[in-house]
Amino acid sequence: MTELENIKAYEQKHLNFVREKIGKAKDKLTKTIAKAKKGQKNIEKDFYNDVRVKTSTYGGLIETGVSVRQQQQMLMQKENRWQTATRDMETLDKLDKNAYFARVDIQEAQNDPEKIYIGLASFTDPDNPDDYLIYDWRAPISSVYYDSGVGEMTYEAPMGKQTVDVSLKREIQIKDGIVKNVLDTDEAVGDPVLLENLSHQSATKMKSIVATIQQEQNAIIRDTKSDLLFVQGVAGSGKTAAVLQRVAYLLYRYRGNLNPGQLILFSPNQLFNDYINQVLPELGEQNMVQMTYYQFMSRRVPHLEVETLQERFEEALDPKQQNVNNFKNSLDFFNVVNNYGKSLNKHNIQFKNIMFKGKVFISKEKIKEIYYSFNENYTLRTRLEATNDALVKILNGHIGSEMKERWVEETIEGLSKEQLKLLYSKYGDKIGDSDKEYKFLAKRIVKSAFKPVLMQIKKHRYFSINRQFAHFLQSVPKMNDLSKWGITDEDWKKNTETTIERFKDGKISMSDVSIYLYLFDLVTGKRPDLQMRYLFVDEVQDYTPFQLAYLKWNYPRAKFTLLGDLNQAIFTRQNSHTIMDDLKTMFDPEKIRVIKLLKSYRSTMEITDFSKYLIPDGKDIEAFARKGPKPVISEVASEAKGIELVEKIVKANNAANETTAIIGKTLAECRKVAELLKANDIKATLIQTENQRLVKGVIVVPAYLAKGLEFDAVVMWDGSAKNYPTDLDDKLVYTICTRAMHSLDIVSIGEMSPIFANEPKDEYQLVKE
Repeated sequence: MTELENIKAYEQKHLNFVREKIGKAKDKLTKTIAKAKKGQKNIEKDFYNDVRVKTSTYGGLIETGVSVRQQQQMLMQKENRWQTATRDMETLDKLDKNAYFARVDIQEAQNDPEKIYIGLASFTDPDNPDDYLIYDWRAPISSVYYDSGVGEMTYEAPMGKQTVDVSLKREIQIKDGIVKNVLDTDEAVGDPVLLENLSHQSATKMKSIVATIQQEQNAIIRDTKSDLLFVQGVAGSGKTAAVLQRVAYLLYRYRGNLNPGQLILFSPNQLFNDYINQVLPELGEQNMVQMTYYQFMSRRVPHLEVETLQERFEEALDPKQQNVNNFKNSLDFFNVVNNYGKSLNKHNIQFKNIMFKGKVFISKEKIKEIYYSFNENYTLRTRLEATNDALVKILNGHIGSEMKERWVEETIEGLSKEQLKLLYSKYGDKIGDSDKEYKFLAKRIVKSAFKPVLMQIKKHRYFSINRQFAHFLQSVPKMNDLSKWGITDEDWKKNTETTIERFKDGKISMSDVSIYLYLFDLVTGKRPDLQMRYLFVDEVQDYTPFQLAYLKWNYPRAKFTLLGDLNQAIFTRQNSHTIMDDLKTMFDPEKIRVIKLLKSYRSTMEITDFSKYLIPDGKDIEAFARKGPKPVISEVASEAKGIELVEKIVKANNAANETTAIIGKTLAECRKVAELLKANDIKATLIQTENQRLVKGVIVVPAYLAKGLEFDAVVMWDGSAKNYPTDLDDKLVYTICTRAMHSLDIVSIGEMSPIFANEPKDEYQLVKE
């Protein structure tokens, strides 16, 4: 036998031993589950028999309530025991198929050498619970595998830094209980295992990467000290996967003190949410709160239609209002809203009349008088609360006078016997005195009629956020020097008029909705969320400084992890250059950590080397050593020829069982391509909205919805000079090309875009048809 065969035989023998122990643990757990399930059914069956029902006395009622509560608690305990045991069984099933992926031999000072096996979850010997047969990849000792080669190294443990001597690092590939391959290395996670994982075909769901976490990714995962962890990672560098492992690590590290509901992820679109939603369950953790910024905004303004990703992308292509949008999206503008909010303590608050039966009940002038009657020590929140109290008093004071109104008398006269009976049963026995009885009924009727008025007061509906927002926008030129942003008064006036017209149609832009809600929150005194502990933003390059400041205001106690690639800033091209400077004003600079991921693992070396010439800062991008065909740029004479070529590429990819994404610039363009393919009997799924699910096979998708996703093969539709005339589109083209894992084709109708002009001729194949 060769040395490798001897090593594999040894590791298979050890694996068999571990699986035998896993089997023993599963047998024991099976009995626990059966017992817990049986106990739960028995309690459910005898629930009412075991409850002591006594209702004749007050004490009896209390005793009955206690008895019911005891039975409920017993039922919950049994159910929790059964659910926990079921989850443990799922973990054991996973370990039985793939127990671990690495072995590290270490020795601490004065201690005997140890063999550490690392897998998805910890597992101890059922016969000796102190003996760890498998260590969870998140355990402190496991960082030895990710961070070091052979030799002395230090790792962070609960009791402080620990130094160990590493004598062996072994990567072990297991499938269904069989050792397939072993690799001894003196480096951190070795390239061969990583290469084998990256060579697989793409899937509609992201998988966990715990077996191939790189040293720089491990630093992201285990960071617990930073208030702001900023990850700048090039396309395909594994930043998203690393952050999801970070979530799993934090839930493991702070088990019992942190739950999934205290972590929130803001993702680029719903397609992406769907793509990543299996990673945490695969690691044995519940998914955290996940939403897009669009969803975060939309749920708070149900009466307004917020600009979609498609509309935002198309607006970003229009340079006319770019300076105004840059100002609105800035941190400076966030401070403008703050200053305007403070000024409302003295003047300019916008109220509406409180109406009752189609008439003014309390005028907006009266409400304004009350609002400003309180002294200067009142905040906007306490001022509004005090106004509410005063308005409720006015409402209550009107009850007596309203009872004398003719409509009340008419209502009483029209009451049926059933309605009278209902009123008396609800509020007391029938009153003998007719005058008292009339007053009783009149008071109930008036109070009932006043309920909508009371709701107007309690819900602050007398405050007009629409008018306040319009007033604010009209006031901005008086509060700021717009020329600093290259904006004329006429530019601002035009933008404000457009915003107000949108309001009338029930619509609001993505830039405006954050301003709108922040202003509403300031005036109404909305309290920020103090429970959220960790906040994650993916594709942060598409967020504006204003949006990030608003998130910081909403979640003041959360530690932020922001990740993205500034080279893919297709929505916020200008702001992406200054984002770090803005963040330093929001967080303590001493507690900001920046980690750069420069190596791209998604694409082949040929695709990565091609893509890095598309952007000004691409020279620093490192390609992973996975070989493949060169990207192909095909210049075709017409749209029809272009579709013919796409069909040919798609058929070849389908034959190889590879997923193909045909990525266009706009949704309109993608719709047209999908129709042409359908007419030629090529099956393809058109992705039109972020709420669609990813499917296998061929998809046609606009670039702004493809962010964060990856595909075996990418066909860029119409990469021509006509479609991408200037370098303003370079980041969009870079985003499209870096979605490809194994092959990239660019179809250009006519001469190719000048964005490809910097490409060395040996980085791609040019075909003219």
